[in-house]
Amino acid sequence: MSNMMNALNNIRILDDLAMKKTYVHRIHPLVKLLTTVFYLTVVVSFGKYEISSLLPFVFYPVLIFVFAELPVAPILKRILLIEPFIIGIGILNPLFDNYTVVLGGMAFSRGWITFLSIFIKCGLTVAASILLIATTGMDRLSAALRMLKIPKIFVLQLLLTYRYISVLIEEISRMMMAYSLRASGQKGIKRNTWGSFAGQILLRTFERAQRVYQAMSLRGFTGEYNTGDISKISLKDLVYLAGWIIFFVMARIYDIPMLIGLLFTGVISR
Repeated sequence: MSNMMNALNNIRILDDLAMKKTYVHRIHPLVKLLTTVFYLTVVVSFGKYEISSLLPFVFYPVLIFVFAELPVAPILKRILLIEPFIIGIGILNPLFDNYTVVLGGMAFSRGWITFLSIFIKCGLTVAASILLIATTGMDRLSAALRMLKIPKIFVLQLLLTYRYISVLIEEISRMMMAYSLRASGQKGIKRNTWGSFAGQILLRTFERAQRVYQAMSLRGFTGEYNTGDISKISLKDLVYLAGWIIFFVMARIYDIPMLIGLLFTGVISR
């Protein structure tokens, strides 16, 4: 039961963080969406053997953390949730790409480089996506998608799925509480009741969804989810977008860590 409530609170914390009034939160949602999309595109465009070139892109999530005044622990916890899946996918790379390279006097499989590259890319892209929701909110993000002329059926599906997944968790927590009260002292759910338990969840989900839809219809819902008025894009929003795009493009064209290393070793000055 406590795990279900923790999962529910973890979902709602992003909405709470999106209500802050920092500089990053006041940036137009469409600008933040475009910035994030451009960032994701540039990060995934790097080759599988490029690692040092990815390091400058760490500045983007770090600066968003700082200027948006976001707590590190809740965001970091969500980023780490996806990493085991990436480890499971990339851990076989050293077996398939077993060409040996020597770096710093040490010989190892080139597959470890591709594994590390995948791991870093995943961390950066997941962090940017979570920070977008934490600084914008799903309602304003949906409005930005509609401004890009994304079909409303897709936007509505995304919004309602995100919004009412907490409703599903609440229903499951109620059923688990009812089950535990009828089977005191038992840990978990018996295997022979899994089928009926899942069936009850499905039926209760249909009933709850129908009640939610009726409540929305009574409040004037006609297929378009009203997310409120969105202000126009201002000059500071354009400066924010242009500044990040210039940084991403420069970091993509030039290997900044290598240039810094050459500068300190005096190779460039020669």
